[in-house]
Amino acid sequence: MPENPTAALTRLPTIRKPRSGWAVAPNLTDYEAARAGFRWEDARRELDFLPGGRGLNIAYEAVDRHVRAGRGGRLALRWLGKNGERRELDYAGLGEASNRFANLLGRLGLRPGDRVFALLGRVPELYIAALGSFKAGCVFSPLFSAFGPEPVRARLALGDARALVTSATLYQRKIAAFRESLPGLIQILLAPEADAPATPPGTLDLSSALAACPARFEIPPTDPEQPALLHFTSGTTGRPKGALHVHAAVIAHHVTGKLALDLHPEDIFWCTADPGWVTGTSYGLIAPLTNGVSMVVDEAEFDIERWYRILAEERVSVWYTAPTAVRMMIRAGEDVARRYDLSALRFMASVGEPLNPEAVEWGRMALGRPFHDNWWQTETGGIMIANFAAMDIKPGSMGKPMPGIEAAIVRRVKDGGVEVVDAPEEQGELALKRGWPSMFRAYINEPERYANCFSGGWYLTGDLARRDADGYYWFVGRSDDVIKTSGHLVGPFEVESVLMEHKAVAEAAVIGKPDPVALEVIKAFVTLKSGHAASEQLKRDILAHARRRLGAVVAPKELDFTPNLPKTRSGKIMRRLLKARELGLPEGDTSALEQAQ
Repeated sequence: MPENPTAALTRLPTIRKPRSGWAVAPNLTDYEAARAGFRWEDARRELDFLPGGRGLNIAYEAVDRHVRAGRGGRLALRWLGKNGERRELDYAGLGEASNRFANLLGRLGLRPGDRVFALLGRVPELYIAALGSFKAGCVFSPLFSAFGPEPVRARLALGDARALVTSATLYQRKIAAFRESLPGLIQILLAPEADAPATPPGTLDLSSALAACPARFEIPPTDPEQPALLHFTSGTTGRPKGALHVHAAVIAHHVTGKLALDLHPEDIFWCTADPGWVTGTSYGLIAPLTNGVSMVVDEAEFDIERWYRILAEERVSVWYTAPTAVRMMIRAGEDVARRYDLSALRFMASVGEPLNPEAVEWGRMALGRPFHDNWWQTETGGIMIANFAAMDIKPGSMGKPMPGIEAAIVRRVKDGGVEVVDAPEEQGELALKRGWPSMFRAYINEPERYANCFSGGWYLTGDLARRDADGYYWFVGRSDDVIKTSGHLVGPFEVESVLMEHKAVAEAAVIGKPDPVALEVIKAFVTLKSGHAASEQLKRDILAHARRRLGAVVAPKELDFTPNLPKTRSGKIMRRLLKARELGLPEGDTSALEQAQ
């Protein structure tokens, strides 16, 4: 095996940028010139800011400024229900609906800085709640609706939730049992749903409450550094991390939407990500609206025929999706794609995990355009590295840094600092020079954990990468144990904790196992308590318990019983050793093992 196996990707054929035939000229036509001339202060001037010098508010830039400029009649959001329903909101209608929500929060006693959570599918009320929370000065935190009760409870508790927007069904299944353990959660608002059960005691019907509120709302002064968004991401140990973002992040959302996703006001844009994942908020809500485009929002889960039908019938021109979905489309074959008129598509992008070179080329062959991969994290708040519309694509590469972003490959040194690796193709940790507007400002309640993310003015991403001689960056892998499955980051600790709740489980460890569709699936290793014998029935019982508690996305797909787990002398489970043994890879240094396994 070569010392750096990913280096071989650099030798794959480069997909050249289009020389002619663009229906719309790219927003970024000359990468080097754009980088040389970019200033964040100039990017700020593309936004309007609150009238009267009262600050910067995400919702104002996303909606209200378009209404004030006479563009209120432009379509903002077209919602496609999973059962065939359709609902459209223009910018004026979205502005009024979010005004009502902001007024409602005030009537319910919420104040600026209070945290409003949402546990909903992709329904209009989710987007209205987000914008209304921004207007009211509250901090909005969307949760993935497929989470099981325990991940939901943990995040509501860590985030000190004051209000929750959900549905009656989700409330009864995932919240009611533990609500009394969260005394700070003072308001539960239930969004409408088909065949909804009766409104439970202690909750409010959102539709009725909104109808009783005025459609006018004056956004209070909003400091650009005022908190606006709370997104949770998992770590390798301990509880989930709550990354806090501020209203100034909208500057980066806007400019990255314009340059990395090449959004133009006339576009029909579809981001398939759920807002419970940071992509679904930054680029499924904020960036498209600040750029004045029309968004498509699909409530249903992935279905290949449905997705092709949406692309064709809604005349989607810019599409942002996940590699997992692309791989599933590849599995279905090019013949399915060719049954649909996809001529409106002019730009396709992907994020969430590395995009295989074959997928980039498959997009060009089957859909008429290559996929443009990009890279960023919950902590960065927006796209940091991208394959731009007018730039040559090296399949398998993350691309080049955004204008305004300084990236480097670094190595940590003994004194806690870092040294920059200048030589091309050298592997190290990907680092970003701190200071861009959407950089997270804190891990809530964990200042030390936050401080450890930085060294010498650099944000240390925890991702291993390399840079080639042309300045393209290439993802190598995580420097920790976080598992990437179907576009979601999953921390082992959460999964292991739930496994150990089972009466038969003494210890548990989980790893990510390579999968051709999901990138990785979660596999668990379990040791049993005395008096319990390994059996297929017990395996099924433990997996079912995990699925009930964690949800289908986070729960393990496979499980092996083992008499013991490899640990260091300090008691830390060596997950990397479990993974090496599972995959038949070299075990590396085992000197720290508690005992020979």
